[in-house]
Amino acid sequence: MELQTKKITAQKSQEEIFNFLTDLKNFEQLMPENIEKFEVDGDSFLFCLKGMPEIRLVLNEQTPNEKIVLGAASSKLSFSLIGAIESVDANSSDVQLFFKGDFNPMMAMMVKKPLQKFMDVLIENIEKL
Repeated sequence: MELQTKKITAQKSQEEIFNFLTDLKNFEQLMPENIEKFEVDGDSFLFCLKGMPEIRLVLNEQTPNEKIVLGAASSKLSFSLIGAIESVDANSSDVQLFFKGDFNPMMAMMVKKPLQKFMDVLIENIEKL
């Protein structure tokens, strides 16, 4: 299953956005309002939204100023959340999020809408930075 957000233009440089996203504690600012739990532990963070199970994401890969890849900490679900950052000019950058997950069709059907909504909130909050 693959999902993506719209591409937004943030009023921060490519480097500023990259540094913000690689500092995992900053993800708390991007979370939806219905967040119940958020904890950073080294190169991973755990969060829980109301009515959902806890999810731990691990910083798997980073390409300086261009890309950040967060992956599932659990081997039960295989997925990644990718943030792509492109420079527009010295003070702004384009950002887009991509989700890639290896789910069975039933699971994909259940998580597709809430996951897309979650990603849309993240990208809207990045745009407001």
